Amino acid sequence: MKLVMHARTGNLGVEYTGFLLKTQKPILQTQADSFSCQIGSGAAAKEWPILSIERDSQELFLTCRPFPSDTPFALTAALEDGSLVFTNEDISETLIQGLDQFKALEENGVLYRLYSPAASGPRPLILFLHGGGECGYDNLSQMTGIFGAIKLSESYPDLFVMAPQAPGLLSDMMPDKAAFYRNTFTSFYQPKGTGWHREYLGAVCDIIRRLIREKKVDENRIYVTGASMGGAGTLRALSVGAGLFAAAAPVCPTMIPETYNILCSLTDAKIWISTAYADHTLYRHKYIVDAVMKLKDTGNKNVHLTLYAPEELEKYGLSTDPDMPLSKKLSENHSSWILTYHNEHGIMDWLISQHK
Repeated sequence: MKLVMHARTGNLGVEYTGFLLKTQKPILQTQADSFSCQIGSGAAAKEWPILSIERDSQELFLTCRPFPSDTPFALTAALEDGSLVFTNEDISETLIQGLDQFKALEENGVLYRLYSPAASGPRPLILFLHGGGECGYDNLSQMTGIFGAIKLSESYPDLFVMAPQAPGLLSDMMPDKAAFYRNTFTSFYQPKGTGWHREYLGAVCDIIRRLIREKKVDENRIYVTGASMGGAGTLRALSVGAGLFAAAAPVCPTMIPETYNILCSLTDAKIWISTAYADHTLYRHKYIVDAVMKLKDTGNKNVHLTLYAPEELEKYGLSTDPDMPLSKKLSENHSSWILTYHNEHGIMDWLISQHK
């Protein structure tokens, strides 16, 4: 028997939503009470509900309440001739909802996924830049490791969504986690050729320009957004691809001297920055607010800043425990992109309404 998991990209990562059992012989048991599921391990283990069952002669699909894909589970099937138990180790394949709508591509050294709308004619494009944890070379983590690209394609199906993967590994970029939380500026070391560096972003912008030349993308409606390291990449993309983007929505952008100076220089840009009221780099906000005020002082009326309040974060399950240690609270608050990509404050609707 073969176990295929159905999943989705939830707010906090990939979540399992169902079990598909494939067999070479008919599965006779079709009632929900023939199956039981338990998630977690040890004292934390708990029963998990099976919501529905569908079957044909060789497949049986069970939907369940979503649960995180890194959670241990045991699915028990009570059959006529005994029982079968399936665990995480028995998974042969995972099908993630919406992932198949993105084509995996490589061009000029850039790994990326591209969602193409069915609508004809030049269409707007959203460039999505992931955070540091999704760097790599599998052309997959940027889709499954962070809530973003798939959600954007579902929310705005008539737009292109481009999701490149930055090269490098998080362990190389953040060798000293303690320093990361201590420093005034975000301590995020990017070895040469890793992360959202300027040369790589230049190659990404060249791909977009090719799509413009091919009359696929509307040159007046190209947008860029990203979270954390991708928020910094968003600012850097505005510098590298000067004149290419109609507007930008960086979320909790990494603030280093370079990105701070870039932000201060965007006197004509349409930009909406969002972040939690406080997150794991405490001084991030000082530099963001300072730069935004400087831009407003220069007359930029198209720069906006949203600081999500505690109750807004709690709505999405972030920092809900009043007894949570401060370090954990700040770490959870960092996931403020969840709110932005759910269009809180209308940020994403504002983004895609902008024109050059």
